[in-house]
Amino acid sequence: MENLPNCPKCGSEYTYQDGELYICPECAYEWNPNQQEEAEAGLVVKDANGNILQDGDTVIVIKDLKVKGSSSGIKVGTKIKGIRLVESNDGHNIDCKVPGVGAIKLKQEFVKKA
Repeated sequence: MENLPNCPKCGSEYTYQDGELYICPECAYEWNPNQQEEAEAGLVVKDANGNILQDGDTVIVIKDLKVKGSSSGIKVGTKIKGIRLVESNDGHNIDCKVPGVGAIKLKQEFVKKA
């Protein structure tokens, strides 16, 4: 029998494999061991196309965005240079300075890597 890893959530030894996923029958947790390794390596932020972003990258906005407290917004195609990745519970993982708007945090699903 294969030597499968224990469940990372509950520690159960009764995990089984279904395709690329490992599944725990006790707590119903499912995980992909490849993505698990990426997550352990640190913060992984991907753009709308699935490309991994890094600090200092240049991104392009793919959707018109409204900015709270401002009459102007961020237009599609706006190029943002020198992004910084931050951990955030609300999904705003990109800290940057947008030309004409100023310092702002963006969600990763509204940008693509340039």
